[in-house]
Amino acid sequence: MIPLARRIAAVCALGSALAACATAGPTGSTRPAPARSPATASPSATRPPVLASGPGGLTPVFEHGPRDRGKTVAFTFDADMTADEGARAAAGEHFDNPGLIGALRTLKVPATIFMTGRWAEQYPDEARGLGGDPRFEIANHSYSHYAFTPSCYGLPTLDASEMRADVERAYTAFRKAGLRHALPYFRFPGGCYDDQALRTLGGLGMTAVQWDVVSGDAFATDADAVAKQVLDGVRPGSVVIMHCTRSAAPTTETVVRAVVPELRKRGYRFVKVSELIGETSGHR
Repeated sequence: MIPLARRIAAVCALGSALAACATAGPTGSTRPAPARSPATASPSATRPPVLASGPGGLTPVFEHGPRDRGKTVAFTFDADMTADEGARAAAGEHFDNPGLIGALRTLKVPATIFMTGRWAEQYPDEARGLGGDPRFEIANHSYSHYAFTPSCYGLPTLDASEMRADVERAYTAFRKAGLRHALPYFRFPGGCYDDQALRTLGGLGMTAVQWDVVSGDAFATDADAVAKQVLDGVRPGSVVIMHCTRSAAPTTETVVRAVVPELRKRGYRFVKVSELIGETSGHR
């Protein structure tokens, strides 16, 4: 089995699946989303909860929900595709994973999908289908899947002047694909961010979503090892990061089919990230 660290580095170096490189950030109490954030594609959509801005207007960062509100866990899946991988997709590489989505539907597992704008452009029918399924919620993973900080696992790096436009371009791609209800949640490519990135995205009314459980599914070939890592890591309120990119994470469907019944046996209830953020009000 390829060591986890090598798999993580390989993922980000190729600019496809997300690496496990979370850093801690501030959290705060919830407040209603702004009336017209870039994520609000429909004025009739239910306003999702977001965290209050950090000091100096920094974009707030969410890593997990309350530990004392019962056994809840949120599965998140990154639909990665960089701005320059169109040729690989045209040649037959699968940056999507219909089998995984089918498994989530069959198992009745809600999930949050962090989608790049480039992925939505490549798979507009799938993006629209996910966005129209009440079991899923769609959030922003940038347009390009380029890094928002230097030295982020080999990813190309955006200049600070390009960051906000890249996020907004993803929402534009979602709308063009017919996806109407993308939420004001953002996951940094590679999980890499700093105060400059948080400050640059400030004012968009967004919450940056990280995680506290790394599945290790990126380029994994041993589904049992990935499943064990998830099961060993989950705690009440956990956010688990996995991938919706078949070529870069080929075992994820198998992992989900194994992990879901075991977590249910342990008393866990599956929720979306928005529910965990909503429960965070009053918890520090």
